[in-house]
Amino acid sequence: MRNKTMTRALAYGGMRVASLLGKRPIDNRKHSPGIEEKAMTASSTNANHASEFGGKRVLVTGGTKGAGKAIASRFLQGGATVVITARSGPAEKTAAHFIQADLSTSEGTAHVIHEMLSRFKGADIVVHNVGGSSAPSGGFITVTDELWQQAIDENLYPAVRLDRGLLPSMIEQGEGVIVHISSIQRTLPLYDSTLAYAAAKAALTNYSKALANEVSPKGVRVLTVSPGFIETDAATRMIQRMADKDKSDYTAARQKLMDMLGGIPLGRPNRPEEVAELVAFAASDRASAITGTEIVIDGGTIPTV
Repeated sequence: MRNKTMTRALAYGGMRVASLLGKRPIDNRKHSPGIEEKAMTASSTNANHASEFGGKRVLVTGGTKGAGKAIASRFLQGGATVVITARSGPAEKTAAHFIQADLSTSEGTAHVIHEMLSRFKGADIVVHNVGGSSAPSGGFITVTDELWQQAIDENLYPAVRLDRGLLPSMIEQGEGVIVHISSIQRTLPLYDSTLAYAAAKAALTNYSKALANEVSPKGVRVLTVSPGFIETDAATRMIQRMADKDKSDYTAARQKLMDMLGGIPLGRPNRPEEVAELVAFAASDRASAITGTEIVIDGGTIPTV
């Protein structure tokens, strides 16, 4: 697993120092940062990182596992008050506040809305990460009405209902950010096993665009982040099961899965912390002019422009 300190250093990098080597002697003390200067730069970067979201109330749905957990952790590192939701509690101790709810139901979203408004007086940033698919393989014929409804309930309605409940307070305060986590499957559907999921994510992305058009003039930015394959703990377990079934090793099974997805030019899946970093950027003041768009993070999986 990647070292978190190294990840932050690569992500935030501090100041790049370029030296132009000419004929004149160069005073290294002036042009090349020494250990103390590097330490000061790193310290300053970490300080900025720790206060980036200070005073912000952030809701992350599906925030106890996988990419959602990484997203919640990233906002905590940025100094935010973070609230996570899921059907079951986090397996590890976290500084985030937890609201137990099944967001595939109207009762579950109503509970979260009530808690956010009563306990936290609203939200400044909402990341709609919850979603997924449990449909069997076999193509369109296996997707029953119940499975279609389940895909909509899990991947579209949670965002629609929570936005309807939390957006009015954002509009009243004149600012806010909503990030919908969609999927590259909205444009690259896998018909064999995730047809309904892909369609629901396409609907989510379309809804996100329309919502942005309506509320951006009122100070609320709305955008979509669409990841490709993310190598979460759950994905790692799935790959190992594939390896065990094929009597191969993890690397071979991982490559087989990437090939099933049409290949990943980068040569590997996304890491959860990479998706989290992109979401944090999208929600930050650094992206203050970005709204109504979709940002894809897929290692080049989608083969078209």
